[in-house]
Amino acid sequence: MDSLTQIVLGAAVGEVVLGRKIGNRAMLWGAVAGTIPDLDVMIGSLFMNEINGLAFHRAITHSIFFAVVFSFLIAYYTNWIYKNGYHKSYGYKLVATFFGSLFILLGGAILLFISTTIGGTMSIVISGVLVAVGLVFFGSKLIKGYLNQEQESIDIGYWSWYKLFFWAIFTHPLLDCLTVYGTQLFAPFTNFRVALNNISVADPAYTIPFMICLIVASLMARRYHTESNNSITKDFQLSREVYKRRMIVNAVGIIFSLSYIAWTFNNKFKVNEVMEQTLASKNISYSRYMTGPTILNNLLWSGTAETDSSYFTGLYAFKDRKQEFKLIEIPKNHDWLMAKEDDKVINTLSWFSKGYYSVLRRKDGRLQVNDMRYGTFRDGTVGEDSYIFRFVVEKDGDGYYQLDDAEGGPKRGGEKDMLSQLSTRIQGI
Repeated sequence: MDSLTQIVLGAAVGEVVLGRKIGNRAMLWGAVAGTIPDLDVMIGSLFMNEINGLAFHRAITHSIFFAVVFSFLIAYYTNWIYKNGYHKSYGYKLVATFFGSLFILLGGAILLFISTTIGGTMSIVISGVLVAVGLVFFGSKLIKGYLNQEQESIDIGYWSWYKLFFWAIFTHPLLDCLTVYGTQLFAPFTNFRVALNNISVADPAYTIPFMICLIVASLMARRYHTESNNSITKDFQLSREVYKRRMIVNAVGIIFSLSYIAWTFNNKFKVNEVMEQTLASKNISYSRYMTGPTILNNLLWSGTAETDSSYFTGLYAFKDRKQEFKLIEIPKNHDWLMAKEDDKVINTLSWFSKGYYSVLRRKDGRLQVNDMRYGTFRDGTVGEDSYIFRFVVEKDGDGYYQLDDAEGGPKRGGEKDMLSQLSTRIQGI
């Protein structure tokens, strides 16, 4: 899923594993670990061409193997830092404050992007004010409560750190397995991608309540009182009570997230029934079909069924008056490619789409490969810009295809129009 969701999940997992021992550090390190698998995007963009980067994303860094092995390494160095007291140095705290500020800025930037994309002027203004207040508040707490305070000694042992990093990293690909994009959970032993297709790659209804619980929990006091005076018992009990409330709030967020995921599986079961009924009522003889939620919600679903020569694809919303997918037929046109058996680009695109792809000729004469798992933006007739995932290819002098362009989502500048249509379509037809 999106980076903000993975940060929230990693932080919540970190709190469960080590919150009692190291306080908010558990959330911070959990958030860091929760983002590590998605560094494959940066690696791909810096060191790989576009087609290799496409294959590399959600591959080895999203596997069980990576969670097991990489956690050994990062746990070793983290334990070394804290065991030797290097976390107390001003230089370390300065670097940590810098990266902590980047995380805060990232969260604010994502929220602003969402409001700018889907909201009006008032929504943007309100979001901007909230983000600004949040940046000032959390930034000041980071500087005053961390940078300018002496840090206590921490020696919790190597295996405590390992457990935090393993679970925070491992839960990242588990969540990604629920999306249509899929995850190579068993890499490097196989490139098979696990994709359960029950939740969107970004879903605010899942992320925002989860994030609110996490923020509330992080703001609760964490220090235990150990002074030798008559109030020692009272102070210690108060700290235990605060800690219990903190864990309860974090648990509420986790329980909500799991309940939401269970709800999406229930939705998928209902949608599959509608898809099968639709195909039967239209006498469509298909070899396979798939369904998945559209972006940012779990109420409007896309469905695609494959036949020998074409795909039948369309949308269904739970508020539709008639319980059926509004399907259109799109020819496969696989024979238009005439690719060599060892053509890496076409083989990768076929693998990436799990064989759900169609081909069309663009107005400029080039061929476009469309990932039919995601379907189109709207019901009805479609053009070259109507497909959610599309790849423009062209043959080189040796007869092999090269990837000229790859796009996911609407044309630049068309985000608001797409989301407006999406919002309208969710209301049913």
